[in-house]
Amino acid sequence: MRVEITDDVIEAAEIAAEIKGGADGAVCVFDGIVRDNTRGRKTLYLDYEAYREIALEKMRGLAGEAVERFGVRDVALVHRLGRLMVGETSVLIVVASAHRGAAFDACRWLIDTLKKTVPIWKKEQFVDGAIWADGEPFPEAVALGLRDGEDGGRPLDDAHISESRHGAPGEKGDLSEALNSGGGKKSGHAAHDAPTSEAMDGAHGSLAKVEGGGGR
Repeated sequence: MRVEITDDVIEAAEIAAEIKGGADGAVCVFDGIVRDNTRGRKTLYLDYEAYREIALEKMRGLAGEAVERFGVRDVALVHRLGRLMVGETSVLIVVASAHRGAAFDACRWLIDTLKKTVPIWKKEQFVDGAIWADGEPFPEAVALGLRDGEDGGRPLDDAHISESRHGAPGEKGDLSEALNSGGGKKSGHAAHDAPTSEAMDGAHGSLAKVEGGGGR
């Protein structure tokens, strides 16, 4: 298995080509890329930080668990740190399997679990400010574009903002709390000093595809 944290450009096509084997009927690729906006705010670039050694250890564990849990043959899991511009790959997951269903399932499980458990954070720089963005989806009220006093006076659900701050870059506190806050319920991509409720979305775009498909 290829599991890496890198400061260099991720060569997505090369990694996907390397993983293919004669026993594979499918190769599923998740290519998480930086998009140019979040909820109408123009994104200039992202900065990624991590507890590198711990993040790498957890990523290796996820790759091994995916092989056992879904019965896939091989996994590549690569995350980039540092400053990334729009269109660049921040995280690449490639799963090779005899059957497409297992490849799809393992790939989706890997990216969702990585976001919730691995201590990697991203700071999104907008034209009008910056936030530490959480990998979790927007609260429903934010997704609907509601503000305080709307929807019958129901306020925005910002409860998980403060919860997800544990372990964010620059935060003081116990690292074990950062990694296990809420029993893994919250993302490792922790929100930090979020000035608005719009802090709760990641800036990844995503490109998912399946190559091959000889197996069922």
